[in-house]
Amino acid sequence: MNSNPCILQVEDEDADINLIRFAFKRVGINNPHVAVTDGQMAVDYLSGEGDYADRKTHPLPSLVLLDLKLPKLGGMEVLAWIRQQPTLRRLVVIILSSSAQAGDLERAYELGANSFIEKPSDLKRTLEIAQLLKGWWLCYNRFAPLEQAHPTRRQSSLSRRGK
Repeated sequence: MNSNPCILQVEDEDADINLIRFAFKRVGINNPHVAVTDGQMAVDYLSGEGDYADRKTHPLPSLVLLDLKLPKLGGMEVLAWIRQQPTLRRLVVIILSSSAQAGDLERAYELGANSFIEKPSDLKRTLEIAQLLKGWWLCYNRFAPLEQAHPTRRQSSLSRRGK
């Protein structure tokens, strides 16, 4: 298991990307941090398509910070896509959005978000969130391996028929 897992941030606002990078550095998060700026780029990155095919340069993340309001594909669409991928179903996805609408919160959890955090409006709270991410998700949490997906029910029943 990778002891320094990659973090993928899906965020279209440069200021928010830079704020997270600053906060991570300030609280001592040294994990590789990759940012993509739209939902389609997130799907391409996670699937290893196009510019993201080299996994040494573009490692599969263990944690995704996902904004909801994104160009091309929205955050909910990206989350739904992730949960439909056998090798990514167990990927930790944390919604980090300025939306505090109850409908967004409910839908995100229905689609399989692991956590939902409202973007903080100041540096102090951003640093607090970064420290909590470091403490819980990066120090104490143990990530499920993504390389070995559980077989789907259909695959399992087909395997049993063949025996």
